[in-house]
Amino acid sequence: MTDKNIDETKTIPSEEEIKNVLMAVEDPEIHINIIDLGLIYKIERDEINHQVSVDMTLTTPACPYGPQLLGQTHAILARLPNVKDVKINTVWSPKWDPRVHASESAQMMLGLI
Repeated sequence: MTDKNIDETKTIPSEEEIKNVLMAVEDPEIHINIIDLGLIYKIERDEINHQVSVDMTLTTPACPYGPQLLGQTHAILARLPNVKDVKINTVWSPKWDPRVHASESAQMMLGLI
């Protein structure tokens, strides 16, 4: 939970706005943001409780930057206007595959296409 003032008459940001903000979170090892990498599997917005929930994965379960990426994701979402609560759910299924989940530009940067 955050201690910021919430205007109950205002809505929380749209899914598209949330994705745009999350583009600021970058994997420090490969320098690609978590949206283009496809690490965000699902975004849920709860207007009534002013909550944002995100299902995200990491490039590998042993990702050395996992805690940093999860922390940055939580912090950036918690700063969004009219968001009271943020939940980050780390998921491992489906297994992240850059050929399936990453954007075309990320695949190019990774040398996959």
